[in-house]
Amino acid sequence: MTADSTPDLLDSIELETGPNPTHAVIWLHGLGADGNDFAPIVPELRLPAAPAVRFVFPHAPVQAVTINGGMHMRSWYDILVMDLVRQEDAAGIRRSEAAVRALIARENARGIPTSRIVLAGFSQGCAVTLHTGLRLPEKLAGMMGLSGYLPLLDLAAAERQAANADTPIFLAHGDYDPVVNIARATASRDMLRTLGHDVRWHTYPMQHSVCAEEVADIREFLLQVLK
Repeated sequence: MTADSTPDLLDSIELETGPNPTHAVIWLHGLGADGNDFAPIVPELRLPAAPAVRFVFPHAPVQAVTINGGMHMRSWYDILVMDLVRQEDAAGIRRSEAAVRALIARENARGIPTSRIVLAGFSQGCAVTLHTGLRLPEKLAGMMGLSGYLPLLDLAAAERQAANADTPIFLAHGDYDPVVNIARATASRDMLRTLGHDVRWHTYPMQHSVCAEEVADIREFLLQVLK
């Protein structure tokens, strides 16, 4: 961060489906990956030429990850224990929230309002997406959480903003995920629904990954919300 505590803008991969984009998708990768991880999904989505969409795939900072023996890798926050519940890196999650807010502000400065932005993420990126989306004071077009969970679950009700109370949330998970147990995802789904959020829940016969059926469902969701 700079001296005035403004987060440095993360380096990103950017792909545009057409000239002069009017909508954006900010898509966060998982632990140990980088912004290149999901870039190949853009042509697979087969989105129409209009409206033109800018896909932003930021690179998470490199930091030590406790569960991996302190190894340094790209990570949105530290993972302290395997069950993802007993201890959470709240400070790290909030730093990533600030970084995502800065990316949203850049899209705003480039002429794309928050109401035409979808936040998306896989695994750790899903966690930061849901955490940030609930706390934004401006309405998003949608949120997509893949193979992840809502972190700091006990704080969600108190800290969420009203702006995204009815924003569509696409949640998807593998039935056999060995990394983020589906029980963690269903607990997140149930909490969001209890709070009144519009959750579109999908499961697939897969592990901690993405499948063709899921890509098709993501496409349909984006066609609905990117209008």
